[in-house]
Amino acid sequence: MPKSRTSSFTRRGIIAAGGALGLVAALAACGGTDKAKDGAGDKSSAASGTWTFMDDASKKEVSTKSKPKNIVAFTGTAAALYDYGIPVKGVFGPTKTADGKPDVQAGSMDISKVEILGNVYDEFNVEKYAALQPDLLVTNTWDGTYWYVPEASKDKILKLAPAAAISVGGDATLDKALERTADLAKSLGADMNAKNTVDAKARFEAAAAKLREATKANPGVKVLVGSGSADLFYVSTPDTSADLKYFKSLGVEFVTPEKLEEGGFFESLSWENAGKYKADVVLLDNRTGTLQPEELKAKATWAELPAVKAGQITPRVTEPIYSYAKCAQILEDLAKSIQNAKKVS
Repeated sequence: MPKSRTSSFTRRGIIAAGGALGLVAALAACGGTDKAKDGAGDKSSAASGTWTFMDDASKKEVSTKSKPKNIVAFTGTAAALYDYGIPVKGVFGPTKTADGKPDVQAGSMDISKVEILGNVYDEFNVEKYAALQPDLLVTNTWDGTYWYVPEASKDKILKLAPAAAISVGGDATLDKALERTADLAKSLGADMNAKNTVDAKARFEAAAAKLREATKANPGVKVLVGSGSADLFYVSTPDTSADLKYFKSLGVEFVTPEKLEEGGFFESLSWENAGKYKADVVLLDNRTGTLQPEELKAKATWAELPAVKAGQITPRVTEPIYSYAKCAQILEDLAKSIQNAKKVS
């Protein structure tokens, strides 16, 4: 994730801005023995009191002597758990904006009720973390590393409590990441039969059907996934992120960049070359650290993009909150954009 809006980015910030890959932390083994993939072995034993869950980063099962209560999480993961009724003690990652309002990644959480250990990339207060007496750290993983756990302090952090990550990159797709997050919430005590949870999943499934119908009803609409910084325009590939892969499976036709950067998530273009790829819709990174449409008006080449001229710009929730409630809205908005799009490329 890029640091808050600046005119320049670190290499890691650039990577995160373009498609949410970054060498955020080194791979850490979290104890336990190797288990089968896809969450096999996730359980909470009433008889023994032990709690176990498959960590998608280390591909190992982590366990605690009892169900974790003092949970610390990456902001987006915490927001997903909140939607299932699971509170956390502390968060790390973009949580509040410069004016003190909740960041988009905080979702429905009341951020005044959580300890914010770090609000920007590479920021994590280890002392405050230790004071919370954490039972469990949870986050996402794109590439086998723990998202937003800083490289410099990861060893200290990972020694204080077991860590469990949900895969949102690699072979993961949006629906799979949602299932894994729901499994985590269930293991922590969420009532998966609660009406709001059942209704949210039904809404998500209906939204997926709407998106599939929209792509069939308006074929040939080309979608470019973009992210803007002061100096560069990033065009993401649909083949490496969980959300884009899932949209593609539902029929969305994406622009695929030709020259991907290291990691294979995006191509960076100078603003002079921002018009390299033509598209009918721009799916624009909505994160706090990236340029939004009002700011992009200052970029002449942005204004000349056919999709921008046509007003066919849709926010991309680049780092989704992996609850059915939040992801249903994403699908509904994309379906509406494609359904109403005119071919301008």
